[in-house]
Amino acid sequence: MKEKKRKVADIAMSLFIENGVQHTSVQEIIDRANISKGTFYNYFSSKTDCVASILENLRYDAGQRRIEMQMGRDKRDRDVFIEQISILIQLNEERNLHALFESIMSSNENELKKLVLQHRIYEIEWIAMRLTEIIGEAVRPYSMELTVLFNGMLQHILFTNRITNAAYSPQKVVRSLYAYVELIAARMMETGEHVLNPVTVEQMRGTTDKHLITIEELIEMAARIDEHVEMTEEQRDLFDAISYELKQERLRKIVLEQLLKPFQRLFKGVTGETEVQKFTNLVWLYTRTH
Repeated sequence: MKEKKRKVADIAMSLFIENGVQHTSVQEIIDRANISKGTFYNYFSSKTDCVASILENLRYDAGQRRIEMQMGRDKRDRDVFIEQISILIQLNEERNLHALFESIMSSNENELKKLVLQHRIYEIEWIAMRLTEIIGEAVRPYSMELTVLFNGMLQHILFTNRITNAAYSPQKVVRSLYAYVELIAARMMETGEHVLNPVTVEQMRGTTDKHLITIEELIEMAARIDEHVEMTEEQRDLFDAISYELKQERLRKIVLEQLLKPFQRLFKGVTGETEVQKFTNLVWLYTRTH
């Protein structure tokens, strides 16, 4: 069901980009997806719920790509951050997502606007976290403001390139903007100056619903993989080691992180790859947030 729901959401996204959210009816989505009205409402309670599902899919895809790039590498390596942002720029341009967001923000549907704003705040919080990891703890009080500055520069440069149809390298753009942000960060830490009111920043932080994976959920995922995925002896050895570490009273993060990448690599191109990749990515995320 999840794959079919995702397919319908992708079709709806294409229609929203083509015609605008306001000018796309549920019936048009049903017709394009070749499903019944009952099937649509089995997946989504409304058009708004469909948009929420699309944004959730986008966040999930982005999170998977980011984790894949960062796993097994130094979190302080700025090149990892540059790669993470660059690949997402390429994906967003390929999917024409700016058109989707512009369509929603220019509509009179307040619930949809709130969903887009929440989606953007998730992105801001992720970048703020990454800037703190790269530059250091001293930048944390300024990380949200630096992210707003970074995003502003990035979006306007991409907009300029888009309307002039100019060729550009995402990596070069991101690398240059990151260098500017480091200079701004140094200045802010030296002077203690803010442009944004710190209260405003905290209000923005509080607008997202942070649901993080729990250790119990990870153990349940491991049990499902154990039940449904056939493993070679080598795969089994690593899986058992990961499962053992998850069940210990004290989480040995460094041990877990060393096991994840080799385990994921053993399933490349074979049965169980999707389940294992999601599991290892979530374990890695857990080690970074606890």
